[in-house]
Amino acid sequence: MAENKHTKEDLKIMQGWSLAKKINVTQTRIMEWYYRHEGACFVSFSGGKDSCLLLWLARRCFPDIEAVFVDTGLEFPELRQFALSHENVTVLKPKMRFDEVIRTYGWCYPGKDTARTLRYAKQGSKWAIDRLNGVNADGSPSKFRESHYAKWAHLLDSGIPISDICCTIMKETPFREYTKKTGKQPIIGTMASESRRRKESWLRRGCNAFDKKWPSSQPISFWTEQDVLRALRDFDIPYASVYGDIIQNKKGILSTTGEKRTGCCFCPVSCHLDKVNRFKRMKTTHPKLYDYVIYTLELYKLLDFVGVDYGQGGV
Repeated sequence: MAENKHTKEDLKIMQGWSLAKKINVTQTRIMEWYYRHEGACFVSFSGGKDSCLLLWLARRCFPDIEAVFVDTGLEFPELRQFALSHENVTVLKPKMRFDEVIRTYGWCYPGKDTARTLRYAKQGSKWAIDRLNGVNADGSPSKFRESHYAKWAHLLDSGIPISDICCTIMKETPFREYTKKTGKQPIIGTMASESRRRKESWLRRGCNAFDKKWPSSQPISFWTEQDVLRALRDFDIPYASVYGDIIQNKKGILSTTGEKRTGCCFCPVSCHLDKVNRFKRMKTTHPKLYDYVIYTLELYKLLDFVGVDYGQGGV
């Protein structure tokens, strides 16, 4: 295996750069990607705050660069309307509806990596079973596997289907099919700080992953959420109303008065870690969406099983 392109110390240093330097480096990475592919690229645009920043940065370099939005049906209505209000946005559709995906494959919970492990363990894969038993391949105990995987092994006995397939069908496949059809390569607004998986990917390949099976650019990988909020505020970059206002506390920390993260509004990933429970908020702000995901799609069964309060103690 080739050496990582970056170290953890590199990431720490880059995350500490000034906003001006981050903008300059990010736009350099975007230009490298654009020129390497002779302009045959697009911005993955979800309408979320990170992709708003990314599109703004990309169109400062290339005003006519295409944005591609996957209309999954999982977005807050305000977010979808905002995304579609932009110029030069191509709309893609997944081949399955979300309810079909959930009933066929199950919920993604507690995170994508663990959901994948649970799916393969149910199929009898040794590597997955070892993870859930908290041991390495040779049978020796692993504190990491114990804390990250074994604690969720009880989900196998819940009778609730768990899988990592949802994102693949709803988002990744439409993008890959579009890339295959057009030859255009994606620029994506993910950050290393969002998950261990994304951090490891950036350490291995950097912002522009030219050598992946499915090449992609992640030019804001070394940004933090605080950077994104500061850029949106300082440069008056438009963002969806579902986030509310950007405010600053006495310690200088920025936050939004509305939704903190949007993504797929029905997704339960990491909901047990929410400081402000996303489903309890949804019950107030979007009651029809709440009733649909909690009761029609029966998410309450999973939330009851793992002890997450969603605003009502079951049905």
